[in-house]
Amino acid sequence: MQMLRLSTQLHKWIALVVGLQVLFWVGGGLVMTAIPIETVRSEHRVAEQPPVPLALAALPPLDDIARQAGVAPAQAELRNTPRGPAWTLKPASGEPIVVSALTGRPFGPLSAVEASAFARRAYRGTAEVSGVAFLREAPEETGRTGPLWRVDFADREKTSFYLSPATAEVVTRRSGVWRLFDFFWRLHVMDWNDGEDFNHPLIIITTALTLSIVVSGFILLWIRLARDLKTLRAARRVARSE
Repeated sequence: MQMLRLSTQLHKWIALVVGLQVLFWVGGGLVMTAIPIETVRSEHRVAEQPPVPLALAALPPLDDIARQAGVAPAQAELRNTPRGPAWTLKPASGEPIVVSALTGRPFGPLSAVEASAFARRAYRGTAEVSGVAFLREAPEETGRTGPLWRVDFADREKTSFYLSPATAEVVTRRSGVWRLFDFFWRLHVMDWNDGEDFNHPLIIITTALTLSIVVSGFILLWIRLARDLKTLRAARRVARSE
């Protein structure tokens, strides 16, 4: 009986403390499994654009580009972008820079009209552009730093494309679906700041307490089943004696 009372009290009070978070875990897990990850990433809003081969013969040597850019790169990446071929030059220390692979100079400023046109070209669907804004600091939801262009579309998901101000590439996509998913993800991992840390002390403690609920629940079940079985046997013996 003492074990039963202790297990009952432990089970009840711990369940009261962590029950709301368990609800968040289950509800968040349901939302995150019910929404296809492709929809969360707005992959259905990305227009198919076949890769364009680089005209390497028409490009100056990397040595000339690095000299023009004033960078001694420890790493260099060449790729096609909406504004033409570009080199990303990463020095041994410091931030990488992006320059035109034709001139070795940074690309010129991107206007709102150009940002809208490039975003529309990368978008799949019939929705119109509902807003264009230059952001000097990248929003937290992008997971990036530095300035970005944001182009919003008037579709049902409220899709937003974030573009590089240098190359006009779509560096990330966000939508109302993504923000709903992110809200439940933060509840799920108990990181209400940026949702990046999923092994912090709070979630470890809460998980341990939840495990104790399960263990104490099994103890209660075992004790009560044993007691009910004992009562049933006693009733059978009485019936036989009669």
